[in-house]
Amino acid sequence: MKNTPIKEIEAKLREVKSADDPYLNMLKNDERKGVRALLNRWEKRIEQDMQLHTQFEEMSQFESALYQQGCHHIAGVDEVGRGPLAGPVIAAAVILPKDFLLLGLTDSKKLSASKRAYFNEYIKEHAISYAFGIVDSKTIDRINIYEATKLAMRLAIEQLSVKADHLLIDAMKLDLDIPQTSIIKGDAKSISIAASSVLAKEARDTYMKELAAQYPEYGFEKNMGYGTSEHLEAIKEVGIMEEHRHSFSPVKELVVS
Repeated sequence: MKNTPIKEIEAKLREVKSADDPYLNMLKNDERKGVRALLNRWEKRIEQDMQLHTQFEEMSQFESALYQQGCHHIAGVDEVGRGPLAGPVIAAAVILPKDFLLLGLTDSKKLSASKRAYFNEYIKEHAISYAFGIVDSKTIDRINIYEATKLAMRLAIEQLSVKADHLLIDAMKLDLDIPQTSIIKGDAKSISIAASSVLAKEARDTYMKELAAQYPEYGFEKNMGYGTSEHLEAIKEVGIMEEHRHSFSPVKELVVS
C-alpha cells in the first residue's frame, strides 16, 4: 500500500462511500502526508454529503406527509420579480417525482449562479411536469404586483401537463379548486418550492439578459431590473422604457413629472 502512488489512491477514494470500507483501514496505516491529507478531505466530503442528505430529508417533510395521505402529483409554486422596477414577474410550477433527489437544492437566492444553472437543467430533465406564468410590467401597473404575482402563479399551474392534486406555495393562497398549503419562506422549507424558485429565477434572469441586449444602457444583465444606483442613474439619463413599471417608485415620480 505504501508504494501505491498518491494519485491512484485519490482516484480510488472517490469511489469509497462508506466509513466501513476496508480500503480506508488500509490507508490509515499509510503514514505519508499526502495520504493523510486525502483521508481528511474524504472525511470532510462524506460529512458534507451527510449534512446535505439531512437537509434534503428535512425539506421533503411536506411532500412526504402528502404522499402518505395519497397525493401523487405535488406541485411546488414560487415566483421571482416582485421587487424590480422593470421586467415581468415570473412564476414557476413544478411536479417532481416521488424518488427525486438533488442534494444541495434550496432557496435559489442561496445558490451560486453556476450551481443554479446546473440545478435548473437537472430539475427540468427529471421533473414530471413544469410550467411558467409570466405577467408583464403593463399588467403589473394595471392590477398591482400582488395580484400580478397570484396571476403568474395561476398561469403556471394551469399550464402544467399533469394536473396537480396538491399545491405547495411560497407564502401565498390562490383561488383555485386544488388543495394547497401556503408555506412562509417555503423555498427554504420545501424541496418542491425550492425547485420552482430555481426555475423561476433562471427564467427571469434569462429574460432580463435578453432585454439587456436590446437596451444595454440600463445594465439589466447585472441588476435584473432592480433599483440599483446604476439603474436609477440610467433612468435619469436615458429615461423610462416600456418594460419599466410605471406604478413603482421612483419610476412613478418620473412618469408624473
